[in-house]
Amino acid sequence: MEFEDLDLVDEVLDGLWAMNFRQCTPIQEQAIPILLEGRDLLGCAQTGTGKTAAYLLPLLNNLTLHPTDGKYIRSVIMVPTRELAQQIDQQVEGFGYYLPVSSVAVYGGNDGQVWEQQKKGIDNGADIIIATPGRLLSYIKLGLIDLSHIEYFVLDEADRMLDMGFIDDIMLVIAELPKRRQTMLFSATMPAKIRELAKSIMTNPAEIRLSVSKPNDNITQGAYICYEPQKPALVQFLLAGAPDKGIPPISEKEKVLIFASSKLKVKEVARILVRRGLHIVEMHSDLDQSQRDDVMHRFKTAQNNVLVATDIVSRGIDIDDIAIVINYDVPHDPEDYVHRIGRTARAAKTGRAYTFVSEEDQWRFAVIEDFLEKEVEKLPMPEGLEKGPEYNPKRSRRNNDKRGSRHGHGGERKKGAGKNHHKKHAAASPRTDNKPKVQK
Repeated sequence: MEFEDLDLVDEVLDGLWAMNFRQCTPIQEQAIPILLEGRDLLGCAQTGTGKTAAYLLPLLNNLTLHPTDGKYIRSVIMVPTRELAQQIDQQVEGFGYYLPVSSVAVYGGNDGQVWEQQKKGIDNGADIIIATPGRLLSYIKLGLIDLSHIEYFVLDEADRMLDMGFIDDIMLVIAELPKRRQTMLFSATMPAKIRELAKSIMTNPAEIRLSVSKPNDNITQGAYICYEPQKPALVQFLLAGAPDKGIPPISEKEKVLIFASSKLKVKEVARILVRRGLHIVEMHSDLDQSQRDDVMHRFKTAQNNVLVATDIVSRGIDIDDIAIVINYDVPHDPEDYVHRIGRTARAAKTGRAYTFVSEEDQWRFAVIEDFLEKEVEKLPMPEGLEKGPEYNPKRSRRNNDKRGSRHGHGGERKKGAGKNHHKKHAAASPRTDNKPKVQK
C-alpha cells in the first residue's frame, strides 16, 4: 500500500513525498487507519519496521485537522532514552515540515541552557512533547508542565522502559493525564507485564502483532566458538577481512557495532582494542550526556567507525550503514540477540552479524538457536589462532549449573529467565540484569 491510499491530509503527504517515502511498511499499513479513527492501539513489531511513522503520521494528521489556539500541550510521546527522544523530534520536524505543528524533546542530563530551551518550548505550548519518564516527571513535580489537555499519549519501546525500571514513573505521569484521550502503546515484545500495563491504561484497544521477532533475512549470521582471550584477535580479523573466505574488509566509511554484556565489559573491551591500535569509541551509562552526544556524533559521521556499547543502543536508535554487528558476548535473551543484530541490514540493505561464543556461554547460544529455529553457521577460526573449544551446549549447561550450585542459588534459579514463548528454557536461562540505567 502507498501512503497516498491512506486518508492523510495533503500537507502530511507532501512531507512524505519530500522525504521520498512512498510505500507503507506492514505496521504502518495496519496501524495508521486504526489511529486515524481515534481508537487506542496496542502494537507489537520489532525495531526497524517503521513503528515511529506508524503513530507519528496519524498524530500529525489529527493535530492538523483539529487545530486549537496553541496554548496547551496536546500530545505526549514517552520514550526510554534521550537519544530516541532526539531522533523522534527530528522525525516530527521532517514529517511535519509543511504543517503548523511544533514539538520539543524533553530529557535529562543537560546543562542549564538546554533546560531553559526545553522549558521555553513547553511554555510556548508545543503541540507534541517527546520525553523520557524521569525528566517529564521532574517538570510535573516542579509545576512547570500542564498535561491536563493531552489528547494523544504514546508509549514507545514500552518493553524497554519496563526493563529499565520506569513503570512507577510512567504510572505517575499517566495519573496527570485526562481520562479521555487516545493512547498508543508500541513494543517490540509482548510479555505479560506489557499486557497488564495496556489493560490498565487503555480503552478497548485494537491490537496489531506482527510475526514473532526474527532476524532480517538480509543479515548473514555466523558464530565463532572460541576461548575468551581469542576474542580481540577475532575482532581484528573481521575488520581486516579475508576476501578468500568471503569476508570483505571494512572500509573507513562503514560502521561496526560491538556489543558487550555490561558497562564494565565495554570498558575492558575498549581498552584491549585501543591497545591493539583500533580507533574506537565506547558507549555506556557512565558517560555524561555531552560525552554520549559526542560519541554518537563521531560514530554516525564515521569519524570513528567502530563503537563498543552496551544494549543502550540495541533498540530504537537509527544509525545508518552499520556493516557488521559483533556480539562480543552472547546476549542473555533471544530477543536481545534479535535487537542487537537488527542494527545492521536496515532499509533493505545487507549486513553481517557475528557472535563470539565462549565455553560458558554455549548453552545460552543454543537457547538463541532454538528460538531462531535454525542453526547459526559455526565458522572456522582464522589462520594464526588456535582451534577453539568443542561446541557442546549440554556440557556447558551442566557446568553452569554446577557453578550456580557452588554460589548457593543452584542451576534452577528462574528470576528473569527467558520470555513467555520460550518458557521451556527458563531453567536454563538465568538472566543477570546487566542493562544500563539511563540518566534521567
